[in-house]
Amino acid sequence: MATSGVYRNGSNKAPNLRASSSFKSKLPVSNVRRSIPGGATDTVSGRVRVAVRLRPRNAEEMAADADFADCVELQPELKRLKLRKNNWDSDTYEFDEVLTEYSSQKRVYEVVAKPVVESVLDGYNGTVMAYGQTGTGKTYTLGRLGDEDTSARGIMVRSMEDILANISLETDSVSVSYLQIYMETIQDLLNPANDNIPIVEDQRTGDVSLPGATVVEIRDQQTFIELLRLGENHRVAANTKLNTESSRSHAILMVHMKRSVLGGEDEFSTENENRSHSVGNFKPSILRKGKLVVVDLAGSERVHKSGSEGHMLEEAKSINLSLSALGKCINALAENSAHVPIRDSKLTRLLKDSFGGTSRTSLVVTIGPSPRHRAETASTILFGQRAMKVENMLKIKEEFDYKSLSKRLEIELDKLIADNERQQKVYENEVERIRLEAQKRVTEAERNCAEALEEEKVKCQMDYMESIKKLEEKWSVNQHKCVANGEVHMDSGNDEVTKLKALLQNEICLRKAAEEENKNLKLQLVKFSKAELSGGSTNVMNIQEILEEECRQNKKLEEEVRALKSQLSQLSTEANLSRSYLERGRNGNTPAGLDCLSPLNHLQSRDSSNGERASIVNLHEQVGLQKILSLLESEDANVRIHAVKVVANLAAEEANQEKIVEAGGLTSLLMLLRSYEDETIRRIAAGAIANLAMNEANQELIMAQGGICLLAMTASDAEDPQTLRMVAGALANLCGNDKLQMRLRSEGGIKALLGMVRCRHPDVLSQVARGIANFAKCESRASSQGTKHGRSLLIEDGALPWIVQNANNEASLIRRHVELALCHLAQHEVNAKDMISGGALWELVRISRDCSREDIKALARRTLTSSSTFVAEMRRLRIEV
Repeated sequence: MATSGVYRNGSNKAPNLRASSSFKSKLPVSNVRRSIPGGATDTVSGRVRVAVRLRPRNAEEMAADADFADCVELQPELKRLKLRKNNWDSDTYEFDEVLTEYSSQKRVYEVVAKPVVESVLDGYNGTVMAYGQTGTGKTYTLGRLGDEDTSARGIMVRSMEDILANISLETDSVSVSYLQIYMETIQDLLNPANDNIPIVEDQRTGDVSLPGATVVEIRDQQTFIELLRLGENHRVAANTKLNTESSRSHAILMVHMKRSVLGGEDEFSTENENRSHSVGNFKPSILRKGKLVVVDLAGSERVHKSGSEGHMLEEAKSINLSLSALGKCINALAENSAHVPIRDSKLTRLLKDSFGGTSRTSLVVTIGPSPRHRAETASTILFGQRAMKVENMLKIKEEFDYKSLSKRLEIELDKLIADNERQQKVYENEVERIRLEAQKRVTEAERNCAEALEEEKVKCQMDYMESIKKLEEKWSVNQHKCVANGEVHMDSGNDEVTKLKALLQNEICLRKAAEEENKNLKLQLVKFSKAELSGGSTNVMNIQEILEEECRQNKKLEEEVRALKSQLSQLSTEANLSRSYLERGRNGNTPAGLDCLSPLNHLQSRDSSNGERASIVNLHEQVGLQKILSLLESEDANVRIHAVKVVANLAAEEANQEKIVEAGGLTSLLMLLRSYEDETIRRIAAGAIANLAMNEANQELIMAQGGICLLAMTASDAEDPQTLRMVAGALANLCGNDKLQMRLRSEGGIKALLGMVRCRHPDVLSQVARGIANFAKCESRASSQGTKHGRSLLIEDGALPWIVQNANNEASLIRRHVELALCHLAQHEVNAKDMISGGALWELVRISRDCSREDIKALARRTLTSSSTFVAEMRRLRIEV
């Protein structure tokens, strides 16, 4: 009975075909979808495909069966086969392909094996197997070498031809193993000594493999044919009544292929091929691993027909048992049985992937035309019908080919290195040429310059000698005049100086008297204001007018004093000049040339500058520091500005700082910051406070009087870069005091310092960087002494991003302070993680390598190597210090 039913994805079983009038319906195709780059899908049949091939009658059959018709009738155009029961009845079967006795070997390969080979090239596993009675042409179909007639080549030879034609031997590889299963032992046909190869099964994937089999890499077709010939010579065969060279073993050819496809894209796309060869396209290739298994089964035989006996009988039993086990597995898979007896035979274990697995399988069943073997022919046809019901789930096997990518990258790297070396050589030659040319030009310019200088020198010497002669003549005339009139001028000059000194002393006394009177008037004003608060407005107005008049008189006196001082200085200078000039004239030591004309201007300018410096530095000795500080409270803005300038200049000298603080100058300066919004006053006052803040004792006083808050408020309000520079300088000095760390943060000093970076002026940023460096140094010192725990206050206040950003600032002063701050922060282990996440590690590595100052570079290197967190991170990033 012929059955044509098949399960499609487990459902829709087709009806059976029994009579000759019935036809087996076309089997449904099971589809497996594979993703294709670009969005399309490719549909591949997953069912086992079966073709039937009829062997032509041989000489014996022509003689014995001359009076009988063939037991089968082929209808290749309909892909049908009729098996005759008798002269009037037959069973009809339908296959994927029906090959007549006239079908060529090429035709058989194209319809049976070529689709499988193409799938193997795409990365699938494939199986081609021949099944049939002994002597029906299985070995001829699969293993024919075609030495004498190339058209007679079998599937094995033609498959390898196609594989070698579609791969690149530079990037792809093909290797083969040739085995036989003889008496339930797996033997190596390429190495007969290896006669008991075990089967190894992967516990995870279930795949079976033969690690002990000989594997030979194929580079050309001739090598493969020689291997096939060697294997056929080692295969067991015997002479039976049915076949003079009956195979007594199952032959299995395994072809392993590895194929590289760039980026998983279609290797046949010209555009992608061009892109794959372009420089810079380094996508990892897709490595597709396909395996082609070609199985030449030993023929099934009946002992009474083959005449097997003795050892041949044992061989026949083993062959029939393994074929029976294969038939049971096919039946179980066709009926969707829960249990498939794969382990009953080594043949079924090796073909586990071919039936019901992930392989694309084609089966060719070979039959003979003789009616004497109708039963064997019917059994073979039914085996093929059952095999058509087996569903395989095709699965592509591919992975990224990182080795190939690494090799391509190495080649490209070598190419780039060679190009770079060539360009470097050209560059060095060009630099050398330019250097030689520049050196030549410099030499020529030096020679020209030397000649020009020599000429100019000669000219100047001539002019100088001429000038000397003229000056000597003038000097001689002036000497005679000075000798005659010198004493008169000296006496008159001395009288004028004496009068001016007396007048100056008188003016000083008048000024002091005016100041005393002014103080008395102020006291009287206070008394009058208390006593006559209700009705004394008239007296108050009078007193105010008197005070204003006194102030005007005071200013006039001060201007007169300054004028008198200037005149006195000038007269003293002239008198000294005249005296020295006359003394030189008498002694005859007056130098020649230009010296006789230049002393007057030189002495005047020098005395003038010394006078200005003396008037600023020693002003508190002449006027009184308390008086200067009192002018800070003047209502006149110009007076306040001049007074605060004087205090700022005095504060620049360390010797004056203690006197200014004792006299209440620090308090007055802080009051100016608190009370006045004038930008000039605030700038100069902040500068004076910055000078005073250089003294540690003054720093605590500034903190005690709320100076930190005042400086922070000034920093937030001011916009002038110079004011911000002074405030930043004061805060930077305070940051260097270990005792003020917490107060600086709690009173807003650190945030004010960081807020001033908005100005972006280099001088302001330099002071900010200095303050951060001082603060970080104090924290580092406290951490090493054990008095500081926890993260840095700078990191908590958000200073780390700005520090990292300016670690490589173009301004060397800013960069040096920031580099020091980074090194000090990194010395405390608790800051390491924040610094790594904030990018500070890379800056520390740069400092340890590229810093221009050796002490900072050594500090950075020592800090990196002493921190376990930094060492671990650098090991992870493969950074060497």
